[in-house]
Amino acid sequence: MSMNSFVNESFVILEAMQDIRLDKLLVQTYPHHSRTYFQYLIEKGLVLVNGEIIKKREKLSLDDEVEVCFELKPELSLEKENIPLDILYEDAHMIAVNKPAGMVIHPAPGHPSQTFVNALLYHCQSLPDTGNLRPGIVHRLDKDTSGVLLAAKTREAHIKLVEAFALRQITKNYITLCHGNPGVTTVREPIKRNTFKRQQMCVDPSGRPAISLFKPLEVRDDLTWTFVTLITGRTHQIRVHLKHIKTPVLGDAVYGHLQVNEKYKVKRQLLHAYEVFLSHPITGEKLHIRAPLPSDMQQFDPPKELI
Repeated sequence: MSMNSFVNESFVILEAMQDIRLDKLLVQTYPHHSRTYFQYLIEKGLVLVNGEIIKKREKLSLDDEVEVCFELKPELSLEKENIPLDILYEDAHMIAVNKPAGMVIHPAPGHPSQTFVNALLYHCQSLPDTGNLRPGIVHRLDKDTSGVLLAAKTREAHIKLVEAFALRQITKNYITLCHGNPGVTTVREPIKRNTFKRQQMCVDPSGRPAISLFKPLEVRDDLTWTFVTLITGRTHQIRVHLKHIKTPVLGDAVYGHLQVNEKYKVKRQLLHAYEVFLSHPITGEKLHIRAPLPSDMQQFDPPKELI
């Protein structure tokens, strides 16, 4: 099953970004993609500067507006792969799995295979066609976040689950181990993409509204087991909010304390999607789906109520 998918992003050239050739600047702005990939986009006319196609060697000026249409290259396709799934709940309409840390949700440049979608296609054999590389997907977890992940097996269930997430009718609770004690607090800080580091998010007044509820469960020296409820679901929301209040997620290589991560020898952010509460998209039955803590979090002696 081969298909193309497009995502548009744009940014404005700031003083520090002037006089850098276009393809090099794009790699600096979006470091998860190669220069070869951006040259491919430029040659196809999918990168515009002030609304016009320009060459890869051209340098940019202050206040130029760059628009990038990210195209998944033709060789990306949806293949069924026999990847084991830790299934928490399943029926004819939906499935919930305990996603391991390290698993990417869907194929993308740099991750063409071995994703949750590849595993889901093998397990289900067929999924509702959503017109992109994300059949069945109704929400996401970061690559290195573990825990409950829902997916739809029919078109009707997909529509209903996407709507339920949009209307905030699904409660998502997380468990994290953070450096410092956030206290019982509600963080209401808008989040947007970082202008200078495009793979990162940041708190900014011009961002989209974001609300996270934090409740400490147990304090261990300089670490705190923390229960988190998301009211909104912005990209990297928990990680960004905990960084903002100076109690970052342990192991977070992007928003955390690198020295603390090294001290505790943690290789990924210790953030786990612990449970979801929802009404079944077809029957209306009340569901409570919970994923046990992974082994790398259990070694930090979690509170008894989490075991």
